Amino acid sequence: MKRSLSITASLVGAASLILLAGCTTDPSVENSAEEAPAETSESTDSTEWFDQELFDKQDEERGVTPEGPEDEPYLQMINAEMKDTSDFASDGAKKVCFANASISNPWRQTGWITMNEQLKVLQESGAISEMETRDAKDSDDTQIADIDYFIAEGNCDGFIISPNSTAAMTPAVERACETGKPVVVFDRGVETDCAVTFIHPIGGFAWGIDTAEFLIDNLEEGDKVIALRILPGVDVLEQRWAGAEKLFEEAGIEAVDYFSGGDPAEIKKIISDELAKGDVQGVWMDAGDGAVAAIEAFEDAGKEYPVMTGEDELSFLRKWKDTGLTALAPVYSNFQWRTPLLALEKIFDGEEVPAEWVLPQSPITDADLDEFLELNEGMPDGHYAKFGGENLPGYPKVWQDRQIP
Repeated sequence: MKRSLSITASLVGAASLILLAGCTTDPSVENSAEEAPAETSESTDSTEWFDQELFDKQDEERGVTPEGPEDEPYLQMINAEMKDTSDFASDGAKKVCFANASISNPWRQTGWITMNEQLKVLQESGAISEMETRDAKDSDDTQIADIDYFIAEGNCDGFIISPNSTAAMTPAVERACETGKPVVVFDRGVETDCAVTFIHPIGGFAWGIDTAEFLIDNLEEGDKVIALRILPGVDVLEQRWAGAEKLFEEAGIEAVDYFSGGDPAEIKKIISDELAKGDVQGVWMDAGDGAVAAIEAFEDAGKEYPVMTGEDELSFLRKWKDTGLTALAPVYSNFQWRTPLLALEKIFDGEEVPAEWVLPQSPITDADLDEFLELNEGMPDGHYAKFGGENLPGYPKVWQDRQIP
């Protein structure tokens, strides 16, 4: 029986448009949000995305102390069930083939830079000879063709796949597994457990719980929250909102959600329209780099700043610091881009790896805001604070220069 690695995947067809599982729509970069006009109307009910079992699992995982090196979060794991990989053990440097959904936004670009710096380390150690990469540019059809190209080429010792969407990519992932070579899936899931390991942070419900609890703790019953969402139909994003919405309802918080497409102009319009109706005490976001536009809408209207959740993208962190907001930066751990290559290194050595490699996902709070701003001083606004590449050879210059391989 197949084990679904992503809940409600049959509804994820819209994800072929998406630039993230992670997380951003920085207007300074060309991205696929331009391919689909932003919806700015109030959204429909999201209860179809709520899964109590997964909600409870991720809620519990938030409190688990990860196993692994304290200073290497990309090697940590939560509640791991280990898988034997001895059948894949062999000597010599290996060629890796990477089918990537895209590098069309700053979250993915930050991870892509980090991944390539990790690759250099593994090439120098003799674990990996090269990584051939094909970029699907946010297209299901292109990524399916990319995976089939790698299979037909027949020169891959192992596969890494960051799926563009869940259901559409499942058959192609299964075909890669049928080659007998190890397959590592990360970031977004698919509807098969044929991969040796599936790598991801805790998940969307954990994000929703972290953010909703923060807002509830800092607001009063009856207060109004505007929820700004990117696009519908992506499991991780839908679960973020489904989890938060449940908690808002239970706490008596009035929460109204809109799809913005991540467009700063649309975000400002949504906030301005709501402020014209009355006071807004909170802002919730399922991705954070549009957060600065939301803050600016309050400034433009001459209103008090809201209690707010954004993300660990530096433009938000810097605006948070400058304004003195009551805020939280949830995280969809960008350092996960290192883990697939390190997992393949272990697999090629015949070492055990988790069947589902759950990485830590800890928000940035007011208590550690200054620490992360200092750690990332000199980085561009589109950089992600918890990128986890400080011990890689190109640090900090390649991230500062935004050298996209």
